Amino acid sequence: MTTVDTKPEVTSAEAAHLSDRAKAERNLGWKLAGPAFVIMLLVTLYPICYAVYLSLFNYRLTDPSARKLVWLQNYITALSDPLFWQAFGTTFAIVVITLIVELVLGMAIAMVMNKVVWPRRTLRTIVLIPYAIVTVVSAFSWKYAAQIDTGFFNHWLHTLTFGAWDEQFNWFGGWFSSIVIICLSEIWKTTPFMSLLLLAGLAQVDSAQEEAAKVDGATWWQRFTKVILPNMKAALMVALLFRTLDAVRIYDNPYVMTGGANKTTTLSMLVGTETVSRVEIGMGSALAVLLFVIVLIIAFIFVKLFKVDLTTSGRS
Repeated sequence: MTTVDTKPEVTSAEAAHLSDRAKAERNLGWKLAGPAFVIMLLVTLYPICYAVYLSLFNYRLTDPSARKLVWLQNYITALSDPLFWQAFGTTFAIVVITLIVELVLGMAIAMVMNKVVWPRRTLRTIVLIPYAIVTVVSAFSWKYAAQIDTGFFNHWLHTLTFGAWDEQFNWFGGWFSSIVIICLSEIWKTTPFMSLLLLAGLAQVDSAQEEAAKVDGATWWQRFTKVILPNMKAALMVALLFRTLDAVRIYDNPYVMTGGANKTTTLSMLVGTETVSRVEIGMGSALAVLLFVIVLIIAFIFVKLFKVDLTTSGRS
């Protein structure tokens, strides 16, 4: 018995038509987004180029007449300084912890909101409340909650563990415990943003495919990994990319909670210390450029890793 391929063949004329349509859509996209793109490029390109220019100088703001061209010496000094790699390690730890937890919690919240019919809008508004709070206000709230004298964390943990937890535990007395509080505050505030991005991705999942998999006997986990996740690949990339780039630049939470104590200085705090506190414009600009390069590398890795064509994702 032979099988017959019933798939319709795409003629060269149809392929050319599809190609022309794709080109037309791409041209329309550039026409619509072009003006905004040019304005954003002009607004951001000059500061970036000027920062690169300043990073080539030994330039202290309090003594502008002593500015001296040192070329790449600021970069060499920064990359050879243990403080830079310490800040890089702290930033990396915060990014990894927050990203993993936010992805899991955000996906769970998104799936619940996707199934809820009533009151869907009210639920989405409630979920967004933490994200609407100013980051500095949120950081101060979490700081006071973890304090020994003014906080309630230790009291709650002491009660829940039936007295096993020390009520005088100093959350800001060490690196690990400080990172835990910083990550908790970041997760509490930004998980709603992650959940809404993932919810948009869930809306692109074809319910017919999910029902077909269910009829075929696929378990929930199989439907989740084989049907849901592949169909929301673009939303996953956007959510992870946005949150990773935002977490790499974290400044407010560690600055308010620890001020960089216990080796909790992040890369953004290091840039701020050099440019604002020490007014070392040359070194601060070099650190800012290095942070910008790290962000570009992360964005490049995500785009290559997911291999998502955002121009065609979601198109039927």
